[in-house]
Amino acid sequence: MNLSDLGDRICILGPSNSGKSTLANAIARKRGLEAIHLDLLFHLPNTDWEQRPKDEFIALHDTAIAGERWVMDGNYSICMPQRFGRATGLILLDISTPASLLRYFRRTLFETKRHGALEGGRDSVKWDMIHHIAVVTPRNRKRHRAMFDELDLPKLRLASVRAIKQCFRAWDLALD
Repeated sequence: MNLSDLGDRICILGPSNSGKSTLANAIARKRGLEAIHLDLLFHLPNTDWEQRPKDEFIALHDTAIAGERWVMDGNYSICMPQRFGRATGLILLDISTPASLLRYFRRTLFETKRHGALEGGRDSVKWDMIHHIAVVTPRNRKRHRAMFDELDLPKLRLASVRAIKQCFRAWDLALD
């Protein structure tokens, strides 16, 4: 599949720490789209990942999807119906739970700068996040695959870190 086949409003779904924000930024640069990271809309800046009030998040989300040219990464099922209603393409990153955990520890312990980081925030290892990746994500993975199968959009499922890297090469995407 060519990157252009996904259109000008692309949703990227997948487990935490699967590379959604990195891929969104690379696609945004390549295609001249606005990169929208839902984590940044869902959480308050300059906090340790404190959530916004739900109505504020939904308003920010709905304003963002009203744009004509974007690539949006994140799940947040509360807003998926309206997001999918505007999307022209979908990418599902479906990497394994161990790969997500490894990437989480690498990110929080060794990376000082990353795509989709919370402004003014600092990543740190959190038991809630480990639980989310190890326990909640496997249930979400099944739901995301079912949604992916049902959606009638141009779509691409990348089922491993290797597949994501191959996609970067095939689309000639740069990391920075």
